[in-house]
Amino acid sequence: MTKIDHFVSERQSAILAQLRQNGRVLAQELAHDFGVSEDTIRRDLREMAARGECQRVYGGALLTPGTTVPFKTRLAEMPDRKATLGQTAASLVENGMTVFLDAGSTNLAIARHLLPHKLTVVTNTPAIAAELTGHEGIELIMIGGRIDPAVGASFDTTAIRQLEQIRPDLCIIGVCGLAMERGLCADIYEDSVFKQLACNTSARTMAAITTEKLGAGAPFHVRTLSSTLTLVLEGDADDGIVETLKDSGAIVHRAPPPSPTRKT
Repeated sequence: MTKIDHFVSERQSAILAQLRQNGRVLAQELAHDFGVSEDTIRRDLREMAARGECQRVYGGALLTPGTTVPFKTRLAEMPDRKATLGQTAASLVENGMTVFLDAGSTNLAIARHLLPHKLTVVTNTPAIAAELTGHEGIELIMIGGRIDPAVGASFDTTAIRQLEQIRPDLCIIGVCGLAMERGLCADIYEDSVFKQLACNTSARTMAAITTEKLGAGAPFHVRTLSSTLTLVLEGDADDGIVETLKDSGAIVHRAPPPSPTRKT
């Protein structure tokens, strides 16, 4: 990758973060924010639309309705921050639990920090299953049928039938947003139905959420805020939002700031 490609990738990642937070972006505002021409931004949006990350509209772009940011793309976003969230979330999991670990790049980071535990882990996500396979202390159960390429997991009728037979102690759910008035939500209807079942069949639910998703709505409801929900947030989460979440009864933990990357 050339230096120019690197800068383009960083800019497009930042645009994607704005899309996920606000649901839309304006080319004129982006050009001003990044100090580039509107033609450059329009080229960015064309490339992002070709990857399925947005829907181009006059003057800007929208997050594609009924879709989610592709799993492969999300894996490359904010790895240090997700690793910190993953470590904090994993520290709250107790040995001996049966845990359902849902799809998501942050949940993959959680899986990497579960390896010292003694657990039964159920997942519908091949990347998470691959991370946990062969580790002493982890009894792994893989469920599902067809793998959705964008989500990186299965949530079809086969997966639903299998999940109905399991009663986890904890569901670690992956979500696309947390709306204050509606709770946890997702971009894809079928995925939201599967997530609802995962929450409903589990004694407790946990979600580790990056700051961009706080207050960011997604079309389909997954779970309301309640005392059986644990939220793991980043250290820079807005204090007002945190207090609102606590007032709902949810248990809130904050992760420490990510460790700075060492230069070699």
